[in-house]
Amino acid sequence: MTQTRTDGYAPIQIGLHWLMAAMVLFQLIFGESMAEATEAAEEGEALSNGDAILATAHYWVGVAILVLVAARLIVRLRYGAPAPLDSNPLMVAASKVTHGLFYLLLVIVPISGLVAVHLNPEVGEIHELAKPAFILLILVHAGAALFHHFVLRDRTLVRMLAPTKARTDSPSA
Repeated sequence: MTQTRTDGYAPIQIGLHWLMAAMVLFQLIFGESMAEATEAAEEGEALSNGDAILATAHYWVGVAILVLVAARLIVRLRYGAPAPLDSNPLMVAASKVTHGLFYLLLVIVPISGLVAVHLNPEVGEIHELAKPAFILLILVHAGAALFHHFVLRDRTLVRMLAPTKARTDSPSA
């Protein structure tokens, strides 16, 4: 039975969105510990216990983000996404570009981190460039959500906070 989202997102979509948002925020805040670990390893120095724990957490949270983005894409194929509430073609296009860039970063950044750790440390420099890109996208995304909520007064933000029921496309027996 295929479901079509009518007005909002499924609970699994909302849960994955906020879980991944929290994980990305964790990575942005505590990611410097991985840089400290890399630098300490290059210089043959000892790493503090706190940095060691945070560097390990950064690694595994990155792997988890990669797994969850795959799950999120599968869920998106299963449930779809509600139509934009805004009819302005520029705003709809901006939304699609922003979301596309998020998905791109959510795939490329963990992969580049894994490549930097296991194959080529120089890729770490590319990996580090993602931090300002993520911060910019988060600001644009959150700003747009707040703009929709407080200025346009539509349900764009509310749809990612509370699930709505889906209708089934299959006729019932």
